[in-house]
Amino acid sequence: MASLSRVAEIVRRHDPDRFFCTLFAPAPKREALFTLYAFNHELARAREVTSEPMMALIRLQWWREVVDGARRRHDVAGPLGEALDAGALHAPDLEAMIEGREADPPETAEEWREYISGTAGTLAVAAGRALGAGAVPALRELGAAYGAAGVLRNAALAQAPHPFAADLAQSGRAWLAAGAKAGVPRPALAAALPAVLACRDLRRAVPVRERGVGDKLAVIIAAARGRVSSVGCGSAPHPTRLLPPA
Repeated sequence: MASLSRVAEIVRRHDPDRFFCTLFAPAPKREALFTLYAFNHELARAREVTSEPMMALIRLQWWREVVDGARRRHDVAGPLGEALDAGALHAPDLEAMIEGREADPPETAEEWREYISGTAGTLAVAAGRALGAGAVPALRELGAAYGAAGVLRNAALAQAPHPFAADLAQSGRAWLAAGAKAGVPRPALAAALPAVLACRDLRRAVPVRERGVGDKLAVIIAAARGRVSSVGCGSAPHPTRLLPPA
């Protein structure tokens, strides 16, 4: 752990699920994923650290300027600029992530679905591209499934039931089944692995605060098998079909 970069440390602390899944990516691709996930954490914080919508938009605009070419000394902005300059990350993906965060806070079930697809789903697609897999449509569904499960898990841990819990649980299972059925190319597998944890979270009666051995073992098995499955998540079972490299 002492050899981790600053962005990897940020992800390990604030996004441990994606940190663990990134360990199954090819070593040369991991730093780009850590940078992407650290960037996602900063975007999420833009609204969390202020109650003023305008201040949140100003923070997001600061990140848009980095994506557009501004190079700034910052724990995340610095590595992000380097990854963009090296072609390890792609500006359109990052701009789409910012747009997802710029949307007004969701108030209806449909808005929640759109928000989750535009944030967690868009992030998973960007992760697949950072892994060199190109655009993988199934990753949007798998990423959205993880996003839906995460929203419900956080609400349950906070003992604040989500007003659209049933709808988001159903949507999460549907996204998971659709993404698993569509197929994921092997180079994109690390971007799809968080969906393994989504499946486990969606079928739990009581949420877990810390990941246990069972959760981590499920990810390890999925990585070894080269597939994510929706079996046991409350929807029709569809193990992922690995597509041949493009």
